[in-house]
Amino acid sequence: MNKKLTRILKITVPLLLGIFLIWYSLGTATPEERTELWQSILRANKFWILVSFILGTLSHLSRAYRWKYLLEPMGYKSSLKNRFMAVMAAYLANFGIPRSGEVLRAVTLSTYDDIPFEKGFGTIISERVADLLILMLIVGVSMILQTDDLVSYLHNQNINPLNTFFIFIGLVGIIILGLNLVRRSTWMPFLKLKLLAKGLLEGMKSILKMKNKKGFLLHTVFIWTMYVLMFYVIKLSLPETADTSIGIIMAAFVVGSFAVSATNGGIGVYPLAVGGVLIFFGTQPNVAEAFGWISWATQTFVVLLFGGLSFIFLPLLNNRK
Repeated sequence: MNKKLTRILKITVPLLLGIFLIWYSLGTATPEERTELWQSILRANKFWILVSFILGTLSHLSRAYRWKYLLEPMGYKSSLKNRFMAVMAAYLANFGIPRSGEVLRAVTLSTYDDIPFEKGFGTIISERVADLLILMLIVGVSMILQTDDLVSYLHNQNINPLNTFFIFIGLVGIIILGLNLVRRSTWMPFLKLKLLAKGLLEGMKSILKMKNKKGFLLHTVFIWTMYVLMFYVIKLSLPETADTSIGIIMAAFVVGSFAVSATNGGIGVYPLAVGGVLIFFGTQPNVAEAFGWISWATQTFVVLLFGGLSFIFLPLLNNRK
């Protein structure tokens, strides 16, 4: 398979998957279920949707501000407006070509602020390391909050927790063995994996060497707090989910965080994944799916609005092509 066809498939397959999931979800629903879903979306409290929009915008602003802590130690400076527009343009690019946004962010600062591409891209890797650590922490908190439900589910499914533990240990052992094989292998795909791992480690080291660690940490916590809150307040927009526990909301947030990368911008997958978690914990299907769609639509609108404006104003405000 040639490289051009591979690139095309990487772009179109996730998008087609998202469209298929939307079609399948709506196509398998009865007319009454589709009507109930639409009515649930329409009666959502617009105030809380606006609050979610604002919280999402603040998270992106904070991400743009945080970026300077990684650029300044290398002797580079960039305006907040350029960093913010680079971030938003990158998010929008991911809707068209998955995972292309990181490259676009580095290219944007290289074009308008004369920051070498490789240096800018290196700082983005550092960001991703910090974000991954915070996400793993949130996953851990979510599992702790849902311990009773997990134990109850295992019991109802006649699954022995001890067997599950041994399976987990076995999987960890397989992963460790696999990593050792990758480390020693000279096969080209494995060499690329080693380069990626090396980049992540270097990114982590750059965070440790940063002068203003406190500022970087505070903004990282703020960004993820805004992420959680913009998701959490959506529950207040629907009467049926207003009393949903923080544990269930956190579980849905975690699943949504992983699902969003499955297709372009999470289209199709994100609403269904979030709705599926809520259904699992007893929320009515039409309400659960409405929650997922409202959350996805709010986050997507933030990206479409500011991402679109960024593409327009970046060259205008910098007087450069």
